[in-house]
Amino acid sequence: MPTRREFLTTTSLAGAAALLPAAPFPLFPDAAQSSAFVSRRPPLAQRKFVSPAVEQTIAAVAAAIADAELAWMFENCFPNTLDTTVAFRQQNGKPDTFVLTGDIPAMWLRDSSAQVWPYLPLAARDDALRALLAGVINRQTQCILIDPYANAFNDGPAASPWQNDLTDMKPELHERKWEIDSLCYPLRLAHGFWRATGETAPFDEAWRHAMALVVRTFKEQQRWHGPGPYKFQRRTPVASDTVPLGGYGNATRPNGMIHSIFRPSDDACLYPLFVPGNMFAVTALQQLAELIDAVHHDAAFAGECRALAAQVQQAVQREAVVAHPKFGRIFAYEIDGFGNSVCMDDANLPSLLALPYLGCCALTDAVYQNTRRFALSEDNPYFHRGAAAEGIGSPHVGLGMIWHLSVIVRALTSASDAEIRLCLRMLKATHAGTGFMHESFQRDDPATFTRPWFAWANTLLGELILKLQAERPQLLHDRL
Repeated sequence: MPTRREFLTTTSLAGAAALLPAAPFPLFPDAAQSSAFVSRRPPLAQRKFVSPAVEQTIAAVAAAIADAELAWMFENCFPNTLDTTVAFRQQNGKPDTFVLTGDIPAMWLRDSSAQVWPYLPLAARDDALRALLAGVINRQTQCILIDPYANAFNDGPAASPWQNDLTDMKPELHERKWEIDSLCYPLRLAHGFWRATGETAPFDEAWRHAMALVVRTFKEQQRWHGPGPYKFQRRTPVASDTVPLGGYGNATRPNGMIHSIFRPSDDACLYPLFVPGNMFAVTALQQLAELIDAVHHDAAFAGECRALAAQVQQAVQREAVVAHPKFGRIFAYEIDGFGNSVCMDDANLPSLLALPYLGCCALTDAVYQNTRRFALSEDNPYFHRGAAAEGIGSPHVGLGMIWHLSVIVRALTSASDAEIRLCLRMLKATHAGTGFMHESFQRDDPATFTRPWFAWANTLLGELILKLQAERPQLLHDRL
């Protein structure tokens, strides 16, 4: 089975024609010169799930986009999760939805939550879509109960390329990398589903037990009383795929933050106190407390969630804000509790750039704005600028590779029409004629890219377009 690191695709598009100049970045000729854009969606009979509400939204929004290429990209990308990645059925009388990431046949708790998130506003008027989303929550509940430390799951017991990892692997697990956001994202999805639909059926006793396990896991990984039960090592030549010091990670001084052994890129943390993940945990725990109060009327558990959130928040504010010589007070990416920090940002969410998008701070927060300027500068070692585009990458795929996620999140967190237009132009310039987003692309040659089928990035582009249609429609009314 191919692994995430093996999905590097070098297309032949760069050799097919020269790039046309267009300020500030080029466009692929086959897209820019076409008078009609042919849908890249699967034929109707081959789509995994069809939602009338989603189809109506695609038609209405695409008709309002003046730029034909951008409209075509939206039509391809927004439904991609439903078209290609969901397996929806009934299990024990309840909806059950398994969500692939795309070209890797496994379900990540993070990715599955993010892939379906943009459909939540449509669920109240589409019963089948609402059931599918409830099925995602039900499946995530099952996954957490199997192992709260795992990041990715098989659809039932199956072989995994990582089954010989030196950790407590189970047949249901695709991979067992402990990433704090793997438990934050299901909390965000559950809260968002409840707010969007008012439905409480997924929040049954099994879900309640899973949520107790989430909080227990977070507390274990505060490491007040030792490293806890989780450790991980892998026999690999890739240093970031294994963990030092017996699989527990580099040394830390416990300070109230939650340890995360891996980043959302699935790369090992340098320092296990991962700041964006901890800020996300604060927000997710507060959302969980609200949901527990409303649905289960359990004041004690809700109070426990809020107390943990407050403890983590205080530790972040006390220790994770550092003085940068050029940008002033910024959020570090990782710290160790001894006063050491890593200053960088990675395209994968949660990232420092994405903090307001995830509800972790206000867009106008002064420390965030300083951090944002840092993250989008060449002082961030993983910010890349090239002939095709500029944006944040990740050590996960190497230097010089920009991730579409970061370009989209830059637009989602911008208050500047000019900056948003820049992002839209870069997205148009770098889909390599495919009509889809990718994991990453080479900064000078978008025809060199990783992961041709990366549903999260596709759906997130759809979310950006819907946000612009609702809040800044004028940006969609002109050709880019």
